[in-house]
Amino acid sequence: MAVNTQFSIAVHLLAGLACQDGQETTSGHLAMSVNTSPSFVRRTLAKLSKAGLVETTTGKSGACRLARKPGRISLLDVYHAVDAPKVFAIHEYAPQKPCVVSCNIKMALEKALAKTQAAMEASLAAITLADIVSDLKK
Repeated sequence: MAVNTQFSIAVHLLAGLACQDGQETTSGHLAMSVNTSPSFVRRTLAKLSKAGLVETTTGKSGACRLARKPGRISLLDVYHAVDAPKVFAIHEYAPQKPCVVSCNIKMALEKALAKTQAAMEASLAAITLADIVSDLKK
């Protein structure tokens, strides 16, 4: 199964920026922390910038910094910014008419998984970037 790491990488980048105490830093510096390419970091920063979480300048001397205080950025903000996938996905197999489970599983799962998704998002809303940075510094 494919794993999507957009969310965790975005939080990593934001934590790196938060640890800069308002100073600007480059995508190259952040890329070293994540152990990825600066171009990948810039693509993620573009999403975070569009969501109003970071401010960026482009060009040869381009840099970035947080657009808000870490305590004003929730993990739900980050989750929405990077358009991370839902926690669970329901398969797309065609239902088999003679099977009651096959014909009704998607509806039953959608109901259960909507509750799960809402609970996960509520949990993310209660955690701030400041909480993550605090845990990093322990």
